[in-house]
Amino acid sequence: MRQNAHDAIRTQVMWNRLISVVEEQAQSLLRTAFGAVAREAGDLSAGVYDLSGAMLAQAVTGTPGHVNTMANAVVHFLERFPIETLKPGDVLVSNDPWMGTGHLFDFVVVTPAFYNGKAIGLFASTCHVIDVGGVGFSADATSIYEEGTLVPHMYLRREGQLNEDLLSVILANTRNPVEVRGDLMSLISANDTGVNRLVEMMEEFQIDGLDDLAAHILETSKAATQKAIRAVPDGVYHYDLPLDGYESPITIKTELRVEGDQITIDLSGSSPASNYGINSPRTYSQAYVVFGLKAVIAPDVPNNAGSLGCFDLISEPGTCVDPVSPSPVTARHVIGQMLPDAVFGCLAQALPNRVQAESAGSIWVLAMASAHGHALPSLLKGTSRFNVMNVAIGGIGGRPGKDGLNAMAFPSGVGSIPVEITESQCPLWFKRKRILRDSGGKGKYRGGHGQVIEVANREAAPFTISAATFDRLNNAAAGREGGEPGALGKAYLGTGPALKGKGIHLVPAGDSLVVELPGGGGFGHPDVKEQKNGD
Repeated sequence: MRQNAHDAIRTQVMWNRLISVVEEQAQSLLRTAFGAVAREAGDLSAGVYDLSGAMLAQAVTGTPGHVNTMANAVVHFLERFPIETLKPGDVLVSNDPWMGTGHLFDFVVVTPAFYNGKAIGLFASTCHVIDVGGVGFSADATSIYEEGTLVPHMYLRREGQLNEDLLSVILANTRNPVEVRGDLMSLISANDTGVNRLVEMMEEFQIDGLDDLAAHILETSKAATQKAIRAVPDGVYHYDLPLDGYESPITIKTELRVEGDQITIDLSGSSPASNYGINSPRTYSQAYVVFGLKAVIAPDVPNNAGSLGCFDLISEPGTCVDPVSPSPVTARHVIGQMLPDAVFGCLAQALPNRVQAESAGSIWVLAMASAHGHALPSLLKGTSRFNVMNVAIGGIGGRPGKDGLNAMAFPSGVGSIPVEITESQCPLWFKRKRILRDSGGKGKYRGGHGQVIEVANREAAPFTISAATFDRLNNAAAGREGGEPGALGKAYLGTGPALKGKGIHLVPAGDSLVVELPGGGGFGHPDVKEQKNGD
């Protein structure tokens, strides 16, 4: 009995140590990344996998859209590069949206780990790079071919030697070659950090493989998740979530089926794929559907192949949640990050008074650039060329027992990029950035407030804003259990004219861009008790 207890403690310590290994991997990427969206906002992820490509542990640092898509991504690499063909010093890369994280802006980098000459596992990491060519960060492309450079599964480094030919192709097709190369090198370095720390761990614990630990992790996580699912009443639940869309409104149709210890989400019947790049590839849709389920049902169970495998997704190819190539997908989070709210709409029926109200959902990416190519050359003579990205965030829905959080990115979890960072990269300046009071929906627990941001150009020149990701301008975040909806989002020029969601807009010289982010819905009837002080 004493030996069994000792073994159990030892195994748990190794599991915790493995999580610390991938967290150091992620921190290495966070601290060395060149692009502000990775370095400042944390739009990245890292994880370790067994030799079959099953995810064993993920870093705390990162986003569900990266973590949960990478849970399936490594398998695609192994189909093309079987583990027995890989050697120490090899690094693989791809940004294929349908086999990676959903759009071309995220490169997934995979590195095999070796110990005593034997492959023992794999490390994968990903981050959002600033530019991959094409039309830039915009939903205006009508096919993947217009959206940028697609890199199939290839060697980025082979036995320690960088694939400079591949790097040359990537960098020749980006507006920001220094940042993109820096991010790719950071991804390689992060994985190398993971490999080195894993080897140190194995030497310390005197083990020569991960098989036993992997089996324990996956079996324990699966059993814990199944136990949590059994606490959800069996049944079939439906919810329709309306979104602004691009050329026409979109409806996400969701059916939740709970049967014993298994859950299935069916998105069949959702709107057809858009002609523009707001579509969410199945891998990205699955990532956020599962996140929504797990956030309510089994939030304390670690994310890995064991726990994630308890949730099934059914989707209909050709819809906006399962577009087929070559559908455009650059702004896939416009739909993908709304999927947890669709899932919550079903779960709220199964678990009354336990599910938060709807949130602002998809973040608004402020992809801003000089107006070269969009304005007369005479208006731009002697002015700067730039291509920068910032992040605008709305409110989280009111929660059971708590108000929603203000200006917090849910479900993505990314942070804001400090305005000083963006201002140091270009002539733009932020005239204001503050909480937008009264934008959260009223309720017993109010929804989180959005924020208002105003940006202008210090130079006497126009600039452009891609409104690819602006949603909830027409469909507010709904309240829950009698709570009221949050405020709609708005985008307009400082002089007054409104800007439509989606599309690329020109901000004239001397004018400014103003965005008001949506608020979260309220939870519970607002007349149950008075609103809290400080609202």
